[in-house]
Amino acid sequence: MASGEGLGGLLGRRLGRRFGWLWGANATSALGTWLAFGAFPLIAVRVLHAGPAEVAALSCVGAAVGAAAAVPLGPWVEFRRKRPVMIATDLARCAALLTIPAAYALDALTFLQMLLVSVVVAAADITFRAASGAYLKTLLPAEDLLAAGARFESTTWTTTIIGPPLGGALTGLLGPVATVVADATSYLLSALGIRAIGGHEPPPERRPATRLRAGDLAAGWRYILADPTLRPLLVNTALFNGLVMATEPLLAVLMLGRFGFAPWQYGLAFAAPALGGLLGSRLARPLAARFGEHRIMVGFGTLRALWPVGLAFLRPGTAGLLLVMGVELGLIFCCAVFNPVYSTYRLRHTATDRVTRTLSAWAVTTKAATALLTAVWGVLGALLGPRTAIALAGVLLLATPLLLPRRNPASRAAEPEPAPSPV
Repeated sequence: MASGEGLGGLLGRRLGRRFGWLWGANATSALGTWLAFGAFPLIAVRVLHAGPAEVAALSCVGAAVGAAAAVPLGPWVEFRRKRPVMIATDLARCAALLTIPAAYALDALTFLQMLLVSVVVAAADITFRAASGAYLKTLLPAEDLLAAGARFESTTWTTTIIGPPLGGALTGLLGPVATVVADATSYLLSALGIRAIGGHEPPPERRPATRLRAGDLAAGWRYILADPTLRPLLVNTALFNGLVMATEPLLAVLMLGRFGFAPWQYGLAFAAPALGGLLGSRLARPLAARFGEHRIMVGFGTLRALWPVGLAFLRPGTAGLLLVMGVELGLIFCCAVFNPVYSTYRLRHTATDRVTRTLSAWAVTTKAATALLTAVWGVLGALLGPRTAIALAGVLLLATPLLLPRRNPASRAAEPEPAPSPV
């Protein structure tokens, strides 16, 4: 860890009762999300007998909605009290998810319903994240944001480790929709926790001139494309994230369908490797301090691209399960080192007065790329088979390090400030 506070100091700092409720709400909904990891692909494959293209659609539709919603959501959330928005989106996700077990119990569940629920949940999730990130800044002083971010990051990896195996066991005991009920309940508990924060949240000032408009996003894209460092980094991020996410539905089809892995095995395959995330996030700062941010970003940005091609060799049984766990462990470890360094590097090379529009354009681009590539790989999986499509994505990922910025120009940001981890 860098000099000063270590991770233990950051996590142990007292941040107050109101933050405690927010953190508890976040931890509860995060655990629910990871309990239901793979629930939609499992239900689609086992109950609705969906193929690769349909399973991919469940993922890409949510990403597409996220890209479309990112433009208007900025100003919509900016000029409203954040806590009521967070409560409303939690309740919306709870209500939408509960329609799945209700329809399943009545033998009326359809793929269209699951598609609509995924859209509602994705849109509500984006809105919640926008509101909670802004609310956190009003809840804590600036010097406590790093400690809060470290606490949320730790919670994310902890729930990633314990959620999927417990969800798989719950599915085995109570059926394929049990974790969907658990996820819906977690959002209800999260809403209650956010309501318990209490206190008065002043209404935000209305400043039409600061609204985030499509023109602001266009300015963000122009800024990125004109910068020799940000331009390749955006293309690298969009392609890497999109290709990795595009293979997830195909992997679910292979593991839960053709190879007959149990739900608990599927969950374990992605939960246990999250230990690499805890280790990688702990090592990111000391590695960057010793070798330099740019060198670590390029090095681990290259290493992370080497792992996914191994999924093309997936096979049934214990050997196949260990293969997935090994690949995911290496991938997650490299990403956990890369991500915080990359986020800081991006902020350092973005002028202070351009951060909002640049990051907004960045989010729209990466979400749109993920949606597009997931849809394309769903079609490829149906035409060529899931294994071949996964192999093709892995080969293409090997070329993504060529898009990382090879030079480290001077920062364009006058006063860079590290951002807290998203809630």
